[in-house]
Amino acid sequence: MDVMEPVAVSQKKITYDEFLARCDERNAAEWVDGEIIYKTVSLIHNNLHHFILKLIGSWVEEAQAGQTLSEPFQMKTGPNLPGRSPDVFVLLNEHRDRLRDNHIAGPADLAIEIISPESIGRDRGDKFVEYEQGGVREYWSIDPIRKQTDFFVRGEDGYFRAMFSDDSGIYGCAILPGLWIDVAWFWRDPLASIREVLRAWNLI
Repeated sequence: MDVMEPVAVSQKKITYDEFLARCDERNAAEWVDGEIIYKTVSLIHNNLHHFILKLIGSWVEEAQAGQTLSEPFQMKTGPNLPGRSPDVFVLLNEHRDRLRDNHIAGPADLAIEIISPESIGRDRGDKFVEYEQGGVREYWSIDPIRKQTDFFVRGEDGYFRAMFSDDSGIYGCAILPGLWIDVAWFWRDPLASIREVLRAWNLI
């Protein structure tokens, strides 16, 4: 296996275009206030990320609803906001004009972040505010350590509103009608199989 050469950390502030040119698919990083912020993940984060990507991607593909994306692909919600790479995000067909070669120029319709111990402040604080300001329509924050999932949907006033699963732990996605999630899927060890989920959705 080839060893990846690390990307040098910038010693000065750089523009977002310079950041896009410098970082590639080998590097999970974000652009904040002209600086490159590199991301590292734990095994539990990695496994949950791949599970959610396959889970959401399978539903979106079957419904032909849009495109499912994943870090290190970028999302730049506004000219004065950071360039982020949500763990998993969805761009609906009607917003496909936002898609560029290496980023979305505008908000995703659904953004999902998996919280790690070192990312609590970013995901619950900074990104919550940025995604709200930038126009993301639905935001999921998934914390595998605390086994806590928070769902937010953008209201007509531009502010996120907390949404909740029902008494059986089922949450219905607001921007993808028909997509539902059993939050217990996220906490199983080993994780639920995609085939099991597809059966629950009556897709196989």
